[in-house]
Amino acid sequence: MVDVSRKPVRPPQLMSLECLGQAAECLKTLAHPHRLRIVEMLLGGRYTVGELAEACGIPSHMASEHLRLMRRCGFLNVEKDGRRAYYTIAEPHLASIMSCIEDRFGGTKGPRAGS
Repeated sequence: MVDVSRKPVRPPQLMSLECLGQAAECLKTLAHPHRLRIVEMLLGGRYTVGELAEACGIPSHMASEHLRLMRRCGFLNVEKDGRRAYYTIAEPHLASIMSCIEDRFGGTKGPRAGS
C-alpha cells in the first residue's frame, strides 16, 4: 500500500554548473603533490620561492610555475620585501581543504591501512 500522507522529497538547493566548473578548475590546480606541500607550508607562514622549492625538492623555476598557477586561482598572495618575494595564503578555505586531506590520508602518520 502506498503512503499518500508522505510529502515528496525536494532536492537540495544545488550550485550552478558554472560555479562547479570554477571549483573543478581550482581543485585540479591543487591536485599535485608539490602544490599541496606548498599550501601545507604556507598555512604555517610566509616563504620565498627558493624555500618552497627546497622543501619540495624541485628547481626554483618549477616552484615558480606551481606558485603562478595557484595565484591565478586566487589561492596565494605575494608580498615584496626589498628584493625578496614572500608567498602567503590568500584563500582561508585552504586550511579546511588541507584538514580534510590530513584526516583522510593520515597527515604525519603516513598512509592509513587499506589506502
